[in-house]
Amino acid sequence: MANLISEKLKLENKKLLVGEKAPDFRLTNKDLDDVSLSDFANKKIKIISCFPSIDTGVCEAQTKKFNELFSGNSDVVVLNVSADLPFAQGRWCGNSGLDNVITLSDYKNHSFAKDYGVHIANFCLIYRSVFVLDENNKIAYVQFAKSITEPLNFDEIKDFVNTLI
Repeated sequence: MANLISEKLKLENKKLLVGEKAPDFRLTNKDLDDVSLSDFANKKIKIISCFPSIDTGVCEAQTKKFNELFSGNSDVVVLNVSADLPFAQGRWCGNSGLDNVITLSDYKNHSFAKDYGVHIANFCLIYRSVFVLDENNKIAYVQFAKSITEPLNFDEIKDFVNTLI
């Protein structure tokens, strides 16, 4: 079995840049409903938190940290995106007592990961990253983790989001 830490990860497609329009997407929520970016048009700021699998410590911590930082702000929505099956995402939310967390799955065709430049082609996973979109769905901020096993810089993300609020 390949080791994600030692294996060279092959990201597919170009990385999105600040100022570009965020691609629309069709992802699956934990109730097996299709969800698109337009479903969150009423939010001033959309944070798309991307990670490989909700069942790993760093990914779980990332999801909990974004929930802690932004769940009380009605202008902000955090979308947690992975290639995990919606059943695994729903189980995790229930076991963590975080039923209000929005988890979205790219398991069907990995089109989100490819469009956002975070598809790890050789493992069909999503690279740890975050995209902050403004009210017009323009990319205002992007951060890629230094490695798949390292956390994001949450202080930097929080400071940036606070400038948009």
